[in-house]
Amino acid sequence: MLDDGQNLTHEISAKIDFSPMEEAVGYRLRRAQLAVYQDFTETFEKEELRPADFAVLMLVSKNPGLKQSEVAEVLGIQRANFVAIIDGLEKKGVAERRKSDTDRRVQSLYITDKGRAYLDEITPIWRKHDERQMERLGGPAARDQLISLLKRLYD
Repeated sequence: MLDDGQNLTHEISAKIDFSPMEEAVGYRLRRAQLAVYQDFTETFEKEELRPADFAVLMLVSKNPGLKQSEVAEVLGIQRANFVAIIDGLEKKGVAERRKSDTDRRVQSLYITDKGRAYLDEITPIWRKHDERQMERLGGPAARDQLISLLKRLYD
């Protein structure tokens, strides 16, 4: 069932010659990203968890001690935005900054015990979200193909 916003979007789209955008790769990628992002946001609404927060937690849990700048770089997050993400994760008690042993000017990132427990709790929810996206694509083979194609655009 469409909500009022979706109805309005559908009505507007029906009046517009959309043909120039039908095959535009960038446009299609952006619309797909928005759809996946919306599903993630709805899935994790009660946890108040955003995709970037989740990505940071997952990365730090597998790579304790990474520098803030390294995590921001590999995730493509601007430094100013990244600081706010880490501030929020620290406030929740799921991640922490520590001074580097080798360079006291550098902040290294670690997941807390609470953060590990939190990830154990939300990972199955994330997997269900990911499975929904895979189903929309037509299954694991289509998902793998899409990931392979997307990697070619940015690797």
